[in-house]
Amino acid sequence: MTDLSAAHAAAVTDRARLAGSAYNGDRDLAARQSLYQWQMPRYDLPGLVAEQLGDVRGCVVDIGCGNGKFIQRLRQDRGDLFLLGLDIAPGILADVPGPVAVADATRLPLAARSVDAALALHMLYHVPDIPQAVRELARIVAGDGLVIASTNSDRDKGELDDLWQRATGDVLGIDRGPARISLSARFSLEKAPAFLGEEFSRVEVVELPGTITVHDPEPVVAHMASYRAWADQHEVPFDATIDRARTLVADHIVRHGAYEITCRGGLLVCRR
Repeated sequence: MTDLSAAHAAAVTDRARLAGSAYNGDRDLAARQSLYQWQMPRYDLPGLVAEQLGDVRGCVVDIGCGNGKFIQRLRQDRGDLFLLGLDIAPGILADVPGPVAVADATRLPLAARSVDAALALHMLYHVPDIPQAVRELARIVAGDGLVIASTNSDRDKGELDDLWQRATGDVLGIDRGPARISLSARFSLEKAPAFLGEEFSRVEVVELPGTITVHDPEPVVAHMASYRAWADQHEVPFDATIDRARTLVADHIVRHGAYEITCRGGLLVCRR
């Protein structure tokens, strides 16, 4: 790992940054989630998770539950389940239907085999010690140990990576600027099975590819601006880059009629 990538990894996992800035409310997370309303095919991710939990009875814990998108859906579809939301950021839990608690994924406040399933959705890349978090997931689940994780591929949203480097290059007056920070790189869809396979004998990868098509630059700009908590990691004026990206996307839409982004994410369904 280079010094730069080590610095990025430290920033992505820094608890003070995560709890105090990135997820002190749901504005930025909601901006990232909202971009997917323009994706085809459209995936009902909370519905897919609910489907995977079809045979589960009892208690389901959502670790890193964020703004409660999955808990809210499960409360609607699976009123028979006891649902618990955990997150390290108190601010983002404010509007999540309880019970909820502040907790660290590497030291879960739950007894061994005390839950019937656990969710770790788009969050394990924020954990400093991913193997320890996976061990905790294996420790707390009973029965066959159902755990559902999710993340993005190393090749997810490559168009936004290119857009960022073009925009930063223009701001800095060079051909291409530095790469934008990747949240999922430490636990990407390619890397995740190896991490999870240390504790679970069956890890099924459910790929969810799609294409986002927008006719207005603002959803793209809102998504890119949602990384403001890591602005200091980009080595370029953040607001100026966002403004330049808006112009580049708008110009592209004028020329081509739309702006497309290739999405490559997925679920990982794990059992002992």
